[in-house]
Amino acid sequence: MGKLGIDLHIDVDGAEPRARSIETALREAVATGRLAAGSRLPSTRGLADDLGIARGTVVAAYAQLVAEGWLVSATGSGTRVADVTLPHTGAPRAVPVRQVVDLRPGRPDLSLFPHSLWSAAVRRALAAADTGSMDYGDPAGSRLLREAVATYVSRARGVRAEAEAVVITSGFTHALAVLSRALRDAGTIATEDPGLAHHRRLIHGAGLATAPLRVGPDGADPADIPARAGAVLLTPAHQHPRGVVLSRSARGAFLAWARDRDGYVIEDDYDGEFRYDKQPVGAMQAADPDRVVFAGSTSKALAPGLRLGWLVVPRRLRIPVLDALAATGATVGAPDQLALAEVLTRGDYDRHIRRTRQVYRRRRAELAERLATLTDVPLDGVAAGLHALLPLESAHEERRLVDAGLAAGVRLAGLHAAGYWHAAGGKAGLIIGYGTPPQHAWRAALDTLEEVLRGAAITHW
Repeated sequence: MGKLGIDLHIDVDGAEPRARSIETALREAVATGRLAAGSRLPSTRGLADDLGIARGTVVAAYAQLVAEGWLVSATGSGTRVADVTLPHTGAPRAVPVRQVVDLRPGRPDLSLFPHSLWSAAVRRALAAADTGSMDYGDPAGSRLLREAVATYVSRARGVRAEAEAVVITSGFTHALAVLSRALRDAGTIATEDPGLAHHRRLIHGAGLATAPLRVGPDGADPADIPARAGAVLLTPAHQHPRGVVLSRSARGAFLAWARDRDGYVIEDDYDGEFRYDKQPVGAMQAADPDRVVFAGSTSKALAPGLRLGWLVVPRRLRIPVLDALAATGATVGAPDQLALAEVLTRGDYDRHIRRTRQVYRRRRAELAERLATLTDVPLDGVAAGLHALLPLESAHEERRLVDAGLAAGVRLAGLHAAGYWHAAGGKAGLIIGYGTPPQHAWRAALDTLEEVLRGAAITHW
């Protein structure tokens, strides 16, 4: 509590004098860690008003605790909790955790996040926003952002989009949960094998079944679509985790299936902007906007913590998607939507992607060069995205290398360790997230990875 000041909850025992009761409550709060060292306390006047007692009572309690060393008080800076050395309680001491470098996939280099650019966009967006923009708003998202997204994905990813087709989501995880609800009548959604286990869990959580689509050099196999499936989930531009591109013939076969079956293709374009050896692969959605749901997000281009994503939804699915969105109760905050619209329309998003694309291109090249000195086994997939797959002979070898990496100070992920396969028995490999380490740690991470792999008898599938 503390009017126009700092809130502090303390229980004052009416059975003893007020000043002593305040002393007891504050000692307990400090001793238990509820009030940490340096925490500022309310002014004596503010706490007295909140507790309904005389200010002198609080002054006396503070003075006693300052004398005992629990609190410190200085003119101009108020009263704060002292750095108290508490007696040992017999609880086990925390063991320092060794700092390790993370080479698991799934995140960009967060040190590349454009803090100044984003904060400037927030300031400009809020300065230009009218009061109505802070209301509940359209469940599909801010009109400004939907227009900006439609323009961006049409230009940069070849999507056939209009603002009315765009739905703003809290990233792809939220988008897939919404789509699974909207496609409840589909019965089964076929997903890539290997593919993210978390995506399968989201689909199951909506009451749908999943079925595996084997992934080969040409991507997912449309011949594996079961008769009961009403939708398929694909990563056509850069399959996760194999890294292969869905072939033109397979794209055509999936689209033909969707038209014949009255089904849908969910296109997860999770890192479609990041292709290093040639022009990024265009979106599958452009070939049939009535059958493909295009999904994108800022998670790899900016940061996953922004929780900003989008769907470009076929006309027939728009009402079911909006109904499902309302059922989840999750929407993106207006300031972030307006800021992203600013970043997109000014071209800042494109410029940031081009800068980070250069960083990740260089890292992937350095990774491939270093691995070439250790093994004849090539990285699987195309030069794209923020991760690469190093095939291994067995799940046992994969687990051994993951454990050795952790012991050496680097976190690694494997096809089996991360549960990518629908069933046991799939091929093994390390999924190396070269985009994850911060700039200052990349070379050390590469050196440590080399130490782990050196001398290992790595053989191809």
